[in-house]
Amino acid sequence: MVAATETRNDSAETVVQIRRCACVVKGGRRFSFAALVVTGDGNGRVGYGYGKAVEVPLAVEKATKASNRAQRNVPLVDTTIPHQVMGSFRASRILLLPARPGTGVIAGACVRSVLEAAGITDILTKSFGSTNPLNLVKATFDALSQLRTKEEIARLRGV
Repeated sequence: MVAATETRNDSAETVVQIRRCACVVKGGRRFSFAALVVTGDGNGRVGYGYGKAVEVPLAVEKATKASNRAQRNVPLVDTTIPHQVMGSFRASRILLLPARPGTGVIAGACVRSVLEAAGITDILTKSFGSTNPLNLVKATFDALSQLRTKEEIARLRGV
């Protein structure tokens, strides 16, 4: 379930997943909800959040707040990423490959939401291992955090 809406602070909000959890009590089952939300400004800033509540809108609101707080910068080269990178989280692994302009975002729904929120429009991806949406989103963020531009590497090397 992927839905997109706009938030107040000029960033796109995408609900990646909503989970229903059941707690068995004396009178039957008590349900709660967990939401995974990705937000980004489409210009190199992206974040994700996970929120839990008794009702879906409250869970989405909590996740959106967490996502806005956890936003980070992603280095971009035109409409793609600077270099190939592999990210992992638990049993999920994701390979991100830069692509030529006009290629589009070739990715599954969870990874696509992160990349589009970051403003990446041309990229190839391949996921390995677990396809759990939360793990895939975290693996994608791990991969994005490893990206460096040519200028950044030159500065770090002192060239």
